[in-house]
Amino acid sequence: MRTNLLRTAAAATLVILLAGCAAGARSAVRHEPSSSAVRHEPASSGARSEPASSAGSKIASVKGSRITVYRNKEGVAQRAITSPNGYGATRVFLVERDEGEWLQVLLPIRPNGSKGWIKAIDVTLAETSYRVEIDRGAFRFTVYDGDRAVRTGKVATGEAGTPTPPGRYFFTELVKPVGDGGAYGAYAFGLSGFSPVLKSFAGGPGQLAIHGTNKPSAIGTRASHGCVRLSNDDITWMAKNLAIGTPVVVKG
Repeated sequence: MRTNLLRTAAAATLVILLAGCAAGARSAVRHEPSSSAVRHEPASSGARSEPASSAGSKIASVKGSRITVYRNKEGVAQRAITSPNGYGATRVFLVERDEGEWLQVLLPIRPNGSKGWIKAIDVTLAETSYRVEIDRGAFRFTVYDGDRAVRTGKVATGEAGTPTPPGRYFFTELVKPVGDGGAYGAYAFGLSGFSPVLKSFAGGPGQLAIHGTNKPSAIGTRASHGCVRLSNDDITWMAKNLAIGTPVVVKG
């Protein structure tokens, strides 16, 4: 069965271990339910091969406590991934190809851009028309609803020694820092990608993020350890309007 993407808030506070934009930052956070910016995807009537389009993207949400990722559709197992993830969020994947019983998905693992196959029966599917594009050269983000730009603004990106890597990613969780938010601002979306330089950071695996900031003067510059910083107004808008699983493309 394919239904709307489910989201639940975690009861306990967590520790954010993303690559971050402030050395040594370890802010307490809580998992936030994301927006309902997804729509029902009816069950497939037959096998098909479809690349993701600019008009809409499919998000696969794991049903159980773990899912097997296969190297190919012949059933060669590659790895098992647990759900919820380390932040208490239901594990999701961005669907790259829908072939009926099998889905090729983008994986939140190193190296960035890794893909695998999962069985459609193991997930529920939802669809979102939103996507985020980050232009590193212009220090600008744009949120699209289909082909229509609905919000744009300035960003800060990684410094020369810790660059924000280009690629195609997706949101893996939404967390809200406790208190004033510190270096992560009002909200932080975890990304499925990782720093190409930092194999660990502040006790975590060097995961990338898009988040707010307590230093708005740095927006429009290279200032982070690889994360993308937005104004708190912009990240709050994203938190209210974009679902976990929304695709993010970093260009430039």
